[in-house]
This record gives sequence, C-alpha cells and structure tokens, in this order.
Amino acid sequence: MKINEKLILIDSFGRVAKKLRISVTDRCNFTCIFCMPSQPIWIPKSEILTFEEIERLVRIFVDLGIEKVKLTGGEPLVRNDIELLIEKISNIQGIKSISITTNGYFLPDKAFKLKEAGLKSVTISFHSLDKEKFNSVVGKNVYERVLKGIDTALDAGFESVKMNTVIIRGYNENEILDLIEFARDRNLILRFIEYMPFDGLHLWDLSKVVTGKEILDIIKKKYDFEEKPRENGSTSQNYRFKDGKGEFGIITSISRPFCSDCDRIRLKADGKLVPCMFSKDEYDLKTPLRKGASDEEIKNLIRTYYYRKFAGVEKLINAQLLPKHIRPMHTIGG
Repeated sequence: MKINEKLILIDSFGRVAKKLRISVTDRCNFTCIFCMPSQPIWIPKSEILTFEEIERLVRIFVDLGIEKVKLTGGEPLVRNDIELLIEKISNIQGIKSISITTNGYFLPDKAFKLKEAGLKSVTISFHSLDKEKFNSVVGKNVYERVLKGIDTALDAGFESVKMNTVIIRGYNENEILDLIEFARDRNLILRFIEYMPFDGLHLWDLSKVVTGKEILDIIKKKYDFEEKPRENGSTSQNYRFKDGKGEFGIITSISRPFCSDCDRIRLKADGKLVPCMFSKDEYDLKTPLRKGASDEEIKNLIRTYYYRKFAGVEKLINAQLLPKHIRPMHTIGG
C-alpha cells in the first residue's frame, strides 16, 4: 500500500502519530516529590519556544496528520497568557481538540478564560484526599486551592474534566475507594496511573508500583463496573459503573503497556522532539526553526525522527532493562 507521506507520520513499527503533547514550560509552582528534583535546572527562558514558534510547529504537525494537542509542563498555567496560545492552536484547521494537564492551582482564576479561548478538556493531577499528606507531597499549603480549582473547572463547562492520580505503594493505595467516591460525586473522570520512573528524586522502584490489576481488585470490593472497549491508541483502559454514575480508567504503563498502537509524540519546552517518553532519544527542532528552515524541511526532519521511534517500555520490561530513572517528569509533561 502506497502511503502519502504528506498526510501521515509513521514509525518503523507502523504506528501512526495522531496526538501531540507540548510542554510549554519546565517550571512549576509545586515541588511534588515524585516529579521535581530537589534542585531543578531550569531551561533558560531564551531557549523556550515562543507561542509563535509553537503555533508554527503545530501547523506543520497537522500537515503530518496530528489531530489532537495536549498542553503540559511543568505546570502549563505558569506560562503567562497561556490562553493566547490556546486560542491560536484552537483556530488551526485540522485540530479536533486541545486539552491541558494542570495541577489545578490556577484554575480558580483561569478556568473560564481557558474555556473561552477554545480549550476543550482539562486534566487535573490530584494524588491524595488527605490534606496533610497532599500538602506535604506538593511542598505547599494548597489543598483547598486545588479543590476549588477542580470545582471551578467543572463549573466552566469543559467537554470533560479528568483527574489523574498516581498510585504509589505506601503512599495512597489505601485511598483508592475514597478517590472513586470523590470523583463519582463530582462527575469527574478519574484515571489511576501506575507509578513510573520519571520522579525527580529517583525514588522510583518496581516494588512501589501498584498494578492495574491490584487497583481493579480493590474497586471490585465496593463497586460493580464493566470494561469499555479500548479506543485505538488510548493510554487508558476505561470502565463504566453499572449504576450509570460515571466511569474510571487505569493507565497500566508498567504492568500492561500499550506500546503496540501508541499514537503520541512529544515536544519539550526547548523544542526537542521526544517520540517515546521511555527512551532518552531527543531531536532538536528549535535550531533549524530559528535558523530559517522551511516548513517542508522541518516536516522532513520530523518524519525522519519519528520513524526512529523506540519500540516502547514493553521492550525494556521484557528484557528486564527498565531503568530506575529516565528523566524528571517536569521536563516532559507526561
């Protein structure tokens, strides 16, 4: 079958990219222990892509078949006037949705502005219902502020409001049922995430991973639910409650990876392209961009780099080569 390379971004395993995750900054107003190093080295501001550069790259990616964009960080809402970038991207023909992952702190002030700018979906990272535990992990007394951010996002009327919770053995696995009830009460889509080796303090260990199966076994003790058909390229296996009151998902990056139909590609805040988050491979797009490369030249670079995309974490796990640390999560945004 002959493939029109102008309309597709494909790797050596036949996986086609449809989703682009853009880290707009590596900075964050929280210091979560499973994300941020104790002494982070920030990217110099002059090396961060401008909104105009990001917009141009998104247009190029759309020509290569990208349909969905997610903005991440660091914390993306620390970037001044982020709603202007959202408006630019949402107006690009071919983009079906634009979403954001945030710690929720700025949502009380920004949620309605983000919705007006064209943002379709918000995902809020929220890892504990215990106030003291939450504040101690994020390094600030912000528990009530984040709760207000969640409620404001719901009031703003986004197409979906999701809550991401990393489950870590010895930290919050005893809160799984409480988190389910919290999400059901607010009509949130809750997604549990297996702990991955992207923590800034190098604390990750396989023994700390609570698997998707363990999470399901805990939920089964209280709730009746059924599995939903998995969408192609989805990071999450989703389930609906049989009483009709919402759904939840589990991202099993460690125990049951989903590498075979991965359709994501990442762009770091400094313009480095990352085809696979579990590989240390990064490719510079900022330099050619700032040196005057044409759109077609940049497209050819992206095609070449994406074609080299790593097989995925499943290969590392099967070969027992999964490292204890890959890179801090704040540098790539998840």
